[in-house]
Amino acid sequence: MKESIKWGIIGCGDVTEVKSGPAYSLVNGFELVAVMRRNLELAKDYAKRHKVKKYYDDADALIQDDEVDAIYIATPPDSHHMYALKVAKVGKICCIEKPMARSYKACLEIYTAFKEKNLPLFVAYYRRSLPRFNKVKTLIETGSIGTIRYITWELSRTPSPTDRFNGYNWRTDAKIAPAGYFDDLASHGLDLFTYLLGDIKTAHGLSLNQQHLYTAKDAISGSWLHDSGVIGSACWNFGSYKRVDEVKIVGSEGALNFSVFGEDPIVLKTKTKTKSFMIDHPKHIQIYHVEHMKKQLEGGAMHPSTGKSGLHTAWVMDKILGHI
Repeated sequence: MKESIKWGIIGCGDVTEVKSGPAYSLVNGFELVAVMRRNLELAKDYAKRHKVKKYYDDADALIQDDEVDAIYIATPPDSHHMYALKVAKVGKICCIEKPMARSYKACLEIYTAFKEKNLPLFVAYYRRSLPRFNKVKTLIETGSIGTIRYITWELSRTPSPTDRFNGYNWRTDAKIAPAGYFDDLASHGLDLFTYLLGDIKTAHGLSLNQQHLYTAKDAISGSWLHDSGVIGSACWNFGSYKRVDEVKIVGSEGALNFSVFGEDPIVLKTKTKTKSFMIDHPKHIQIYHVEHMKKQLEGGAMHPSTGKSGLHTAWVMDKILGHI
């Protein structure tokens, strides 16, 4: 690996301000040298505030920049496929925001393009790298609740003011995210569950638009079966009366409760005890995800979220939505 990997970001929007962008400068051996946004003034402003020396309003110019070794695609998912194939063509390392692309078919094309060139491909399912969820994984693997039987997840929320009053949000535009918030949010949980419990071998679901507030789906239910024999089910609804984010993993000797998006305590319950674990997220929530990319690139352990695992998550989502 080069002494310093120089990164460029395509799409320096809100997610890159605190969650992800700073990590590409904070990790030793990585350097953020270029950013792109369609509005040049906004790209310039981001570059100035984050001390990035180059900025563009043309993604192709950033991709072709000889100084840029690796590219983080942080745009909405409708452009992930297009940009990723361009990055693969020029032979550069890539990390793609989740979901990897709008469909399993598009994800497969991305995965194949990078595999054929033996290029590192990562997907920003950063929960696989967070201490909070690795604690859950350790509790499972050490047998704290016995043999795992099933997992359930309820994720619901009230419609936002933007939803109610016809404001635009790409997350509810069926042309960009056909299943709405499911594409944006459920992808995180489903990917996490395969990390915790192993790959999924079959999945089914129902989906519809109940509220008719926007073009994308807003109510989805799903069930699935892990290779290990663990059964899973979930309900995602974005028009209910309150916010709920509750995961329960039930085993032969107890259960684990936690949330995917909140920082509530992880609760371990057995017949004889109840124990809580409070593990906060870091300020820059993708910092461990970015650190793990560095470790793989320097010859260390394989990153937990690669193009292969991202492709599997896309397959599960399309199975639940009935697309495949």
